Amino acid sequence: MLQARNIMTTEVITTTPETAVTEVAALLDKHRISGMPVVDKEDWVVGVITQSDLVARARDLELPPTVALFDLRLFLETPAHFKKRLEKMLGTSVADVMTADPITVYPETPVNQIADLMAKKKVHTIPVVEGGKLVGVIGKIDLIRAQAKEPGK
Repeated sequence: MLQARNIMTTEVITTTPETAVTEVAALLDKHRISGMPVVDKEDWVVGVITQSDLVARARDLELPPTVALFDLRLFLETPAHFKKRLEKMLGTSVADVMTADPITVYPETPVNQIADLMAKKKVHTIPVVEGGKLVGVIGKIDLIRAQAKEPGK
């Protein structure tokens, strides 16, 4: 059975929380990748930033949905959630826009479990860590390449 170590990309392009969003956008475009791990100075994975994060940042601000009951307006979104969306849209650094505490896997994680995670959690970039340190990354294309190499399929 294939494991993360068999399909992961080991030459990982990373960024730091302090990096400017514009710089990350240029890196994603230059390397034609959909996302990258965000690491601290010790190579600990602290987040992931993806094309989806940058697209969400570029959207128009949507006010929280409301329900009007006589003269009372009830907001159907918590203020904390709205604040988080607003901060992400106005953010200029990776720390402002990234997904913190990302889903990670180990080198021994079976590929079918990684596919399940991607589908169920709707994530497309998963860092591979060993001893807490980044050792690789798996994107959707890595899963597709693995399927293309499967014998008899």
